[in-house]
Amino acid sequence: MSSEPPRLRGKSRAHRGPYPFGQFPDDVIINIGKQIVHRLAIGHADITGDDFGGIFAAAISGDHLSSPVGLTDIIWNGQSSWSAKTVQAAKPFEVQTIRLISGRNSPDYSYGITDLRADLAATGKAVLEIWNDRVAMSKNNYDDLRVVVFIRNMNAQEFAIFEYEPVRFSPGDYQWSIGPHGNLHGYEIATGRQRFTWQFHGSQFTIFKDIPGSVCKFRIAHHVGIIEPQHILRLVRFKSNWIQRVS
Repeated sequence: MSSEPPRLRGKSRAHRGPYPFGQFPDDVIINIGKQIVHRLAIGHADITGDDFGGIFAAAISGDHLSSPVGLTDIIWNGQSSWSAKTVQAAKPFEVQTIRLISGRNSPDYSYGITDLRADLAATGKAVLEIWNDRVAMSKNNYDDLRVVVFIRNMNAQEFAIFEYEPVRFSPGDYQWSIGPHGNLHGYEIATGRQRFTWQFHGSQFTIFKDIPGSVCKFRIAHHVGIIEPQHILRLVRFKSNWIQRVS
């Protein structure tokens, strides 16, 4: 029997992007590392989520969107898409669970809930439904949707990267309570584990994610010095008459 997935009536087979799910080719990792080295060399001490979106898009010859569509930050070949996330960790090779900031979900704006503390279950359900709508939007537009997560320690020059497929959450699987810092915490009923945090102030939604065994780990095994500004100016053949005062 063929190992290929079956063709189903009424649904086209999903395109699986420029490489198999979660299996980053050496050239992609090298291209990511090359861009990190370049940023370090010109004095960029850190990498933001938007920075990493551009880095990853360039590494796979994709397009980095100026503003997300649903969850989509990056597209490849018009049919595969990614949401790019990055987090800091003291030990990227050892961390087992991370917290991913996953947008601002505003139940008051989206559902007109004026008293967000009156019914925590209703607020939590609204938070998840906003996430679910974003997942649905991206999956309606693209055959293949992934989240690519970049874990970084810039000082140690150690990094880890993995992918997962975002899913819609069933609100009935979770219960909600106020945490010690006044945020809304979502717990999985079946396991009792915390899976979400949502902030009343700012509406920031955070998902707790376990690191898969397929995570790809790499380091930059060379100290990257900063290129002095004068050297860059010499390379571009800077002349003082480039600077013109305007009255």
